[in-house]
Amino acid sequence: MKNRGKIVLLHFAGQMPLAGIAWQAVHYLVPLQKLGFETWYVEDHGANPYDPRISSVVMDCGYNIECLYAAMERHGLGGRWAYWDAINDVYHGLSRDRVCALYTEADALINLCGATQLRDEHLRCPVRIMIDTDPVYEQIKYAKADPAARAYVDAHTHFFTYGANLGTPECAIPLSGVPWRATRPPVELDLWPEPPAGAAPPACFTTIATWENKGKNIDFGDQSYLWSKHTNFLEYLDLPRHRAETCFRMAMLPPDEAVQSTVEAAGWGLVDPRPVSAGMDAYRDFIAASRGEFTVAKDIYVRPNSGWFSDRAVCYLAAGRPVVTMGTGFTSYCPVGHGLFEYASRDEALAAIDAIAAGYDGHSRAARELAGDCFGGERVVGQLLAEVGL
Repeated sequence: MKNRGKIVLLHFAGQMPLAGIAWQAVHYLVPLQKLGFETWYVEDHGANPYDPRISSVVMDCGYNIECLYAAMERHGLGGRWAYWDAINDVYHGLSRDRVCALYTEADALINLCGATQLRDEHLRCPVRIMIDTDPVYEQIKYAKADPAARAYVDAHTHFFTYGANLGTPECAIPLSGVPWRATRPPVELDLWPEPPAGAAPPACFTTIATWENKGKNIDFGDQSYLWSKHTNFLEYLDLPRHRAETCFRMAMLPPDEAVQSTVEAAGWGLVDPRPVSAGMDAYRDFIAASRGEFTVAKDIYVRPNSGWFSDRAVCYLAAGRPVVTMGTGFTSYCPVGHGLFEYASRDEALAAIDAIAAGYDGHSRAARELAGDCFGGERVVGQLLAEVGL
């Protein structure tokens, strides 16, 4: 295939070596290569490394480099990745000089999740694409004229968000003149094998979760939006009691004994998430062994009707596992009712669980078809790049 140019992806899969984050990066890197772009991966945000084995920020990035190296080698980026250990001011993979040269050579950089606050060296790249995977928060900060927030966003030349309804009558969050465009989480179907033909449906609905997220709660007007989904989970936590014949499991590390007791008393089995997230294969195997995903969404995505959709839920769909998730307005671009269900009440959630039980094989096939139709990597990434002229 003809080389269509050079693209640098900025992300944080090394700094935060969790399988779900690695999959998020890979679901951009692989389609970029398939589309004919010379693709490079760089982490030079400078954030301190996190070691999930001990749930702590650490001073040594050895484990982080090991995980990043494995992911890059496995997916075609051997020799085309870099990680900046800011604590010791050392580059791993590519040299500092090579990374700086990349920003001059590249046709575009993609700042996935907005993980990197762009500096002068990044600004040498003519096309700087921000992909906002956590919509509403940055838009509100910008609307409130936060100088740092505006400088952070304005350093980019093109703006994409998983908030598919932002800028439409369906979502009242103001854009303040920033031309945000809708995109969605891509998935690479080739990396998610189809369920074995004729296999019995797995027993348990699952999800992989952090109980409470902090740091991005925000007020706007007379509304307070929570960047956490535990409040919504509490509302639906007792769903297993209403369907005793169905198993529900959550890969989640409870923050304390009170939360653990609450979750287990509601009928959920708890799974240690650390082995699940320790490697990309383990993460994929956990999802493939699930009946489907039952989950909620963060308050900040739900109440504004943002149109957000989870990149983890996309992995379930790709594995042929139906998804039952709280509605955020994503039906503006992806249909529900076959393989994918949204709900806004307990009765709707239970009806979705029952529908899947009544025709599991059909919903399994439909889930995988939706993954390709709505979230296929080459389609999603290709459309994004076409909109910026690449």
